[in-house]
Amino acid sequence: MIKAAAFAISMAFGPLAGAWAQGGACPAKDEAACMLEAAWTAAEALPETKQARLTPLFGPLALHLTDPEVRAVWDARLGETGIDVAGTDYVRQTAETAIRGYGWEMFLQRARDGLAPLHMGRPEIMGAAIELAPDTKQRARVIEMMFSLAGTADIRKISTISVNAFERADFGHVLAERMMRDCRLAEFDRAVALTAAPESLRYALWRARITGGAGALAPDIRAGDGSDDTSHVRQALEGYGAILSLGYCPK
Repeated sequence: MIKAAAFAISMAFGPLAGAWAQGGACPAKDEAACMLEAAWTAAEALPETKQARLTPLFGPLALHLTDPEVRAVWDARLGETGIDVAGTDYVRQTAETAIRGYGWEMFLQRARDGLAPLHMGRPEIMGAAIELAPDTKQRARVIEMMFSLAGTADIRKISTISVNAFERADFGHVLAERMMRDCRLAEFDRAVALTAAPESLRYALWRARITGGAGALAPDIRAGDGSDDTSHVRQALEGYGAILSLGYCPK
């Protein structure tokens, strides 16, 4: 399925596609097309059943490509493949309902104490609350509270598993995404250090949104992770997808 498009791609991209295929960094001028091609190359190495699961994930990113010839290649490639559309944001709904029901100060107290509805999914619900804060001071307050909670020992257990075993990493992930969106490098690095996989491709690409030059990571994307798992390609798409949708942070 994926390999069948190789000839058409070569014809459409010409010499540049050859340079990309040799494993070099993506040039700034053609970065978006090159980075998606790198992810597609990584997907080609997977079993066809797993390629099929990944194909719909390319659709939303391909929509950001502006060159008509490149878009034509992706249109032919993806065909009638449906585009994954985000569903209802239940986490945000939970945060909105809790803030409306308890009031802002009581919501924060319940977040601090891990009380319902924040007894499960606390990092994600607090992350959603950042956007619902009444002003910038309260927004900063939520963020710092999340960092504090991630770094505080917690004796609670769920099904005999320490809350620290997973909640710290969840706080790190939610905060890393927020800091990437806010273009705050120091806080981003602080958040990533809390995650379960700080060296992951997703975080490297998110960091590149702040620092620039994501094209340098193209060889890492093409190389895959040596497994038959789809997570490497998913991380590449999620990581670079943020750059496509948000652009690079201002210098």
